[in-house]
Amino acid sequence: MYGSSRRKRHEEYKSMVKDKVEEAEWKYLDVNEHWQQMKNIMMETTQVTCGLSKGLCRHKETWWWNEEVAEAVREKKK
Repeated sequence: MYGSSRRKRHEEYKSMVKDKVEEAEWKYLDVNEHWQQMKNIMMETTQVTCGLSKGLCRHKETWWWNEEVAEAVREKKK
């Protein structure tokens, strides 16, 4: 089941990227613009086919964070 779903998403991704690349205007782009456009196509397609995650919470526990630590951080940022 899992493999089938993964293959389906993979095929959907490939198809969508191919379609977007064919639709894109590439004539007058320098290499940096070309790279940026390709990156945008892949990132947008990934977001559509796989979804978007906020990621893991890095500071789930903050038992060590107190006013002393906060002050040290404020001082360091100055």
